[in-house]
Amino acid sequence: MTIPGKYLKDLRERLGLGVRDVQKASALIAAEEQNPEFYISAARLSQIENENSPPSVFKIFSICAIYGIDFIDLLTRYGANPDRIHHYREYLKLDATHPVAVEAHSLDTLVTLPVRMDPSFRWDTTQLLNRVVALWGKVPAVLLQEVDPRRQMYGFIGLADLTMYPLLRPGALVMIDGQRRRVVQTGWTHEYERPIYFIELRDGYRCAWCQVDEARLTLIPHPMSSVAAESFRFPDDAEIVGQVVGVAMRIVPAKPQD
Repeated sequence: MTIPGKYLKDLRERLGLGVRDVQKASALIAAEEQNPEFYISAARLSQIENENSPPSVFKIFSICAIYGIDFIDLLTRYGANPDRIHHYREYLKLDATHPVAVEAHSLDTLVTLPVRMDPSFRWDTTQLLNRVVALWGKVPAVLLQEVDPRRQMYGFIGLADLTMYPLLRPGALVMIDGQRRRVVQTGWTHEYERPIYFIELRDGYRCAWCQVDEARLTLIPHPMSSVAAESFRFPDDAEIVGQVVGVAMRIVPAKPQD
């Protein structure tokens, strides 16, 4: 990779900007942000370009705003790759309980996914994948940009489960947001907007539309599925795992039919 200072100098010259132009533009940013740290003098810019002197995060911000480049990319060019933070969490552990950010900024970053299922996994029933994954492996984030298996849950629609067919076909993989557990009963205009929930019962799992009446939770199937609605004591016999927020499924059979 090109030395950061030379990269910035070449970029500035391609943009037709002089060092005084950058100085003037950074002064406007500093005034708007009410922080003089955003200001880049002509002399400081010369240092950054010719002496490979790393700028502060404030000056990196101004440079990115003026040149129209990505903030994270420029940080990485200076050797501070934000995604390396995840690497050090493996052995720099804190005693206190704390939240952990999991966002991957680069599509080259590896993310963790289930690569082998527990032998007890039953393909005919609907269930949570998080509880039956035998091995988690790493794949590039570019393959799954919006998926975060450490934070979100995943469910498999059993091959014998027709509850939401044809909206959710048997064999579909669903992404579940565990923070959306309150049943929303109004506000949609058609079936594609109506929230679908993943529910844990005493004898397994279901995936369906839901309706709550006092202490009863009714699981409402798709009208074309021919599956009967079910009602359970809530929350004694039924628990909302979360709302389905994503789905991956085939829309044609895996093998051509005769």
